[in-house]
Amino acid sequence: MDLPANLPEKLYLLACDPRRERTTRHSSLNLLLQAAALTELLRRGLLYEEGRKAVARVRGGADEAGLDPYSARLLGRMRATRPHGWSTWVGRARSTGPDQPVRWVRAGLVDAGRITLRPHRVAGLFPVTLVTLDDPGVREELAAVVAGALKGPLSRVDPADAALTALVAAGRLRSVLTARQCREHRARIGKLAPAAGPVPRALGMARARQMAGHAAEAAAMV
Repeated sequence: MDLPANLPEKLYLLACDPRRERTTRHSSLNLLLQAAALTELLRRGLLYEEGRKAVARVRGGADEAGLDPYSARLLGRMRATRPHGWSTWVGRARSTGPDQPVRWVRAGLVDAGRITLRPHRVAGLFPVTLVTLDDPGVREELAAVVAGALKGPLSRVDPADAALTALVAAGRLRSVLTARQCREHRARIGKLAPAAGPVPRALGMARARQMAGHAAEAAAMV
């Protein structure tokens, strides 16, 4: 089966709920896709770590061919600014507006013929965008890839699949790995995580800051 090549596209499809035609983990999906883009750039040699900071390579023969639109955009932003820590870059994911990772990754998948978008109004009032998977089997295969990475000899797990699984766990994408499965396979996930470098840990830190921010906003409204 023809699967997407880039991690942000894979994570977006895994976040889709075919029955509801919506994405799960919507509040933190932008963070997850930002982390996926960072991991994709790191795996391709377009980023490297220096002093616990993410540094973008300007040249040197690293592979930019076939990057998804959002990863390419993020690389451009990183090349135009000074280095920052990994969790800072994950936390810089836009949550509103046209620069959201969700919007860019979704648009790329539309152009690739993998999803179809349809405007809809909940209760006739609130606008939402419904997402239809053009081939639901692709999502099923990606979920099977994650499940497979948790079994069998570790040496046989493709590094890209290991990175995907580590991000699913760090992003708490429960539609793919339940909390119970994450607990049961904690040691295995820990062994897969190095394939994504420092990004899974940075994603966890960024999610914690986001949740703390939401809690503070809620408390201020009481």
